[in-house]
Amino acid sequence: MTIEIRFDDGAAYERYMGVWSRSVGAEFLRWLALPDGLRWLDVGCGNGAFTEQLIADAAPAAVAGIDPSEPQLVHARRLPALREVDFRQADAMALPFEADAFDVAVMPLVLFFVPEPARGVAEMTRVICPGGCVSAYAWDMYGKGFPYEILREAVTAMGVEVPAPPSPEASRLEVMTALWQEAGLVDVRTRVINVERSYASLDEYWQIILGAPSVGARLAALSAADQQRLRQHLKGLLPIDAEGRVHASARAHAVRGRVPGSA
Repeated sequence: MTIEIRFDDGAAYERYMGVWSRSVGAEFLRWLALPDGLRWLDVGCGNGAFTEQLIADAAPAAVAGIDPSEPQLVHARRLPALREVDFRQADAMALPFEADAFDVAVMPLVLFFVPEPARGVAEMTRVICPGGCVSAYAWDMYGKGFPYEILREAVTAMGVEVPAPPSPEASRLEVMTALWQEAGLVDVRTRVINVERSYASLDEYWQIILGAPSVGARLAALSAADQQRLRQHLKGLLPIDAEGRVHASARAHAVRGRVPGSA
């Protein structure tokens, strides 16, 4: 049985994934290398972490963002840099926009959460003008590139069921390529992006993962003895330096394609 992963706390998500999102997002935008002044759509914008990044780095003419979680959108709307963004609660498989409404669509760390990825890609393609760019990046779930893969494996080893996204196979480069080609996109390219993050201590790491949308509630429900056992297990698995800092790495897969024709 697949347990649903819910993103209902923008602040907790920021601590858990915001730093990761900005690190991989910045490298992704450098790879896209698109001109200033374009109309962008952020599909699955969440709490606005990547939306902030694209406004700072891509100098867009206009930005819209959609997400199914209203609490995440509430957090995003409060960010000063995002006051002009057109945020809407919506489904990636049924975008609330007319055809040819944007120049660029990006799905940041979202593709494997879409129950029918092909429908999501088709919807992005529909709303992008001829010659425009349809793009995405996702953690390499199959290659253990998820930032908290060590945690997932440690929790699973304890017999705790870990929620999984509905479409993890969509994070594979070959699947991404096929999805983009089947949507009629051309000039399809892919890229592997590696990123790193440090935590001040194991205590900081622990407090952050307690707010994780995937396993946080299950960790909090463990007995004190089981929590301590898990912490000790993680201490032996995580890369911790002499000063007690926890170092982690992650890997994402990125894809881009162009809508046929010219604007």
